[in-house]
Amino acid sequence: MENKNQNPMAVMPVPKLLRSMGLPIILSMMLQAVYNIVDSAFVANMKETGAEASNALTLVFPMQMLMVAFGIGTGVGMNALVSKSLGQHDLKKAAKAAGNAFFLAGMMFLLFLLFGLIGVKSYVMSQASPETSALTLEMAVSYLQICCICSIGILGFSISEKLLQAAGHSGYSTIAQIAGAITNIILDPIMIYGLLGCPELGVKGAAYATVIGQLVSAGLGFIFHFRVNQEIQISADDCKPDIKIIQEIYRIGLPAIIAQALMSLMTYGLNIILVKISVPMQTAYGMYYKIQQFVLFAAFGLRDAITPVISYNHGLGSQSRIREGIKYGLIYTSILMLIGTIGAESTAIWFSQLFSMTGETKTLFIHAMHWISLSFVFAGANITFQGIYQALDGGFESLIISLCRQLMIIFPLVLIFAHMAEANPNQKFLVWVAFPIAEALTMIIGIILLKKLYHKKVSTLSGKRLPEPAKA
Repeated sequence: MENKNQNPMAVMPVPKLLRSMGLPIILSMMLQAVYNIVDSAFVANMKETGAEASNALTLVFPMQMLMVAFGIGTGVGMNALVSKSLGQHDLKKAAKAAGNAFFLAGMMFLLFLLFGLIGVKSYVMSQASPETSALTLEMAVSYLQICCICSIGILGFSISEKLLQAAGHSGYSTIAQIAGAITNIILDPIMIYGLLGCPELGVKGAAYATVIGQLVSAGLGFIFHFRVNQEIQISADDCKPDIKIIQEIYRIGLPAIIAQALMSLMTYGLNIILVKISVPMQTAYGMYYKIQQFVLFAAFGLRDAITPVISYNHGLGSQSRIREGIKYGLIYTSILMLIGTIGAESTAIWFSQLFSMTGETKTLFIHAMHWISLSFVFAGANITFQGIYQALDGGFESLIISLCRQLMIIFPLVLIFAHMAEANPNQKFLVWVAFPIAEALTMIIGIILLKKLYHKKVSTLSGKRLPEPAKA
């Protein structure tokens, strides 16, 4: 029997622990992606302006991802520090890390509020071409301004979610995420189309529904933290900025922010490259990316379970549990990504109909679904590597993988294939081939880095091994 006086992260069999912690987070993350897809579907089916609205969401998506990057990255750093502190039974440091994360969330909100007030128009225009309609640009600016000015919801939930996960209460973060997602899905048609007496707000309605859902998730996340995280008692003093704590958070969190921000930069850069080929290609990629996020968010969710499990046992000094965390984390992620690949390959036409696509945009979207989905298994491994690196204080290794995936390998390949597509318009779909090639090459680098980090951080551990039940 498990010792109920011990933290489950120390005594529960690792496969069972990853499943029990990972499934709620995976469902939470995938649900977040679902309501991004629902947003796009409702917007794409707006009468007469659906195509322009779809392109508008493509233009704003990189900045939305950047907001997530700051929130999630800070949360990841705080998560690893809190988990390790709990493993070392240093409750004071765990509370200080949590309090400083809340302070940092407030600072990030002020940053995005300022951008929402003065920077949105320039950002949107930078991705436009002469073919981009004035209506598309207007919709993109109004949508993004609302999301930035009300970014406290997504930033606040990013911190409260990771805090709940750090102490092993991922089920509560899932409830908060589900509540926000349901709120968003219910409000979308009401506010976009003007139902139940609400004025017809179009794209602005989609933005309002999104931020209201985020605020609901953040509010519940805070409530759950103060009710169930009994090990982490945060005082006002803990929220005062502590340079040493902030440095520790960002030693792990900054590479995570950069990793997420590189996703935003990659999408932003690809928008600029693809629009030079054609606006339909830019739109097709933007809509495809929502589907890809649904699949990859499952890998991100499992990574967010792997990181605290390995980090806690790294603090404890348990080689065997770290080894099991790495092994089963990679196995479970590979299974999820294989299912995602099969799903994407079989639903390409259905999604093109859901998004009301026609002509060249539809053809390019279907090609993207078929070609880029071949990268999912490689991408899942790379995402898992990042979680393992972060748990073992390998922020540099995590950064290297991010740079390879989203900058150093993918951009040269896309530029080469884009040049070929411009020379022969019938081969535009070849641009999508760059993605599985980039992920596969990155995975090879990731395996090499993991072996080196394991030898450096794990093989030298001499901590005691706590008793645990037989493997599940």
